[in-house]
Amino acid sequence: MAIRIPRDQVIYSFSKRHSARYTAVPGDSVIFETVDALGGQIVNESTTLDKIDWSRVNPATGPLYVEGARPGDTLVVEIEDIKVSDRAVILVAPGFGALPDKDFRPSVKILRVVGEKLIFGNLEIKVRPMVGVLGVAPEEGEIPTGTSGYHGGNMDVALLTIGSRVYLPVFTDGALLALGDIHVVQADGEICVAAAEASGEVRVKVGLVKGKRPRYPVIESEDKYSIVAFGKDLDEAAYRASEEAVYTLMRAQGLSFEESYMLASLVVDLRINQVVDPVKGVRAEIPKKYVKLEHLLHHLT
Repeated sequence: MAIRIPRDQVIYSFSKRHSARYTAVPGDSVIFETVDALGGQIVNESTTLDKIDWSRVNPATGPLYVEGARPGDTLVVEIEDIKVSDRAVILVAPGFGALPDKDFRPSVKILRVVGEKLIFGNLEIKVRPMVGVLGVAPEEGEIPTGTSGYHGGNMDVALLTIGSRVYLPVFTDGALLALGDIHVVQADGEICVAAAEASGEVRVKVGLVKGKRPRYPVIESEDKYSIVAFGKDLDEAAYRASEEAVYTLMRAQGLSFEESYMLASLVVDLRINQVVDPVKGVRAEIPKKYVKLEHLLHHLT
């Protein structure tokens, strides 16, 4: 039977200082009960944003201590299932999102989930549940759950869905995994600052790769690996994603920098994860034809 972590066990930052009440061993399945990114504070469409306690947004359920995880290892998180509630919330607020200069009124919209469809007014959108926040304790300090980094965190990558595997660098004993911020569906960019935010459950299987770790979080999908980079702006995030992709191709194919740089221009796709959080996100997608997992992991030096 899977370990279950209740939704009242939440953190609002990733840090070594958080103590874990739940422990798993590699191979265990763990169910994380989650609260929506607004902390369940949006009751209806009349709820005004000034009523929201912003210190309670982006709750992440956990942390989970994984036996055997040590600094320099890789934590493997396979997303086995995501269950979402039949109700989702989306909002817009002046000064936020990809268009912060626009003059508009703050607004909240309650959306219904009916089977495999999200109902947005008269439109139907195909449901594709994903996890927005998934990370481990960083090497030092305390990072809010609303931002991303080497530790993962608020990556908001649409690829974090059922069937994907996430490879996270381990910085502290037990890794201290936490996750939350389920989206019923989210397009790349998350333009307005929110997606279809919902409560629900995420079942994952945890594993370990000993003795080496990725520089950035890596997502494995059916046909590709994605390097999830970040930056103060999209230029910096794209630079980091591109740099790691080029060096990965060098290791995988035995190429010079110049040749790898050329190859990257032919086979690596840069995609925007989100443009609205304090740290922006870009991923480099590399087809599995050209790299293996071992080429994305580094020995700790």
